Amino acid sequence: MHILFAAIALAALGMGLGFLLGAASRYFKVDDNPLVDEIERMMPGSQCGQCNYPGCRPAAEALVAGEAPPTLCPPGGKALAEQLANKLSIDLDLSALGDVVPLVARVDETTCIGCARCTKVCPTDALVGAPKMIHAVVADACIACAKCVDVCPTECLKMHPVKTTLRNWRWPKPEAALAGA
Repeated sequence: MHILFAAIALAALGMGLGFLLGAASRYFKVDDNPLVDEIERMMPGSQCGQCNYPGCRPAAEALVAGEAPPTLCPPGGKALAEQLANKLSIDLDLSALGDVVPLVARVDETTCIGCARCTKVCPTDALVGAPKMIHAVVADACIACAKCVDVCPTECLKMHPVKTTLRNWRWPKPEAALAGA
């Protein structure tokens, strides 16, 4: 009899507290800014931290608040900066922002000792390998943040320009050809 009473009391307490939590969540609900969500979707989403924010969401919040310039995302480059400036109706001068050559990390297998420090700091898990084994870089996943280069004790990781192949080749911009004419 005592067990039945205790079970009914706990069930009633649980239902009452659940009802109070549900009511409080509706009453104290904070609406998100839809512009922040839209800008976050425009960003690469790699959470690499190259913009000096801990992820793309805080960077998007800073952009909307006017605390950061549209050029804050190095992996996004000029194209993302232009899109962000258009979305936020900001005048943007991209003349100071040069075209960055795409880079990718590469491992020199002759000096890699397999310490695995690089795998711990890579935000996109582009480095593969196990402790005490030679590591490799998945070039398609590398965002060129160079965090792995900074922590490598043997300096076997270096940033190299991406080799041009049929897969990544782009036609040169016509403005450069017209400027000389």
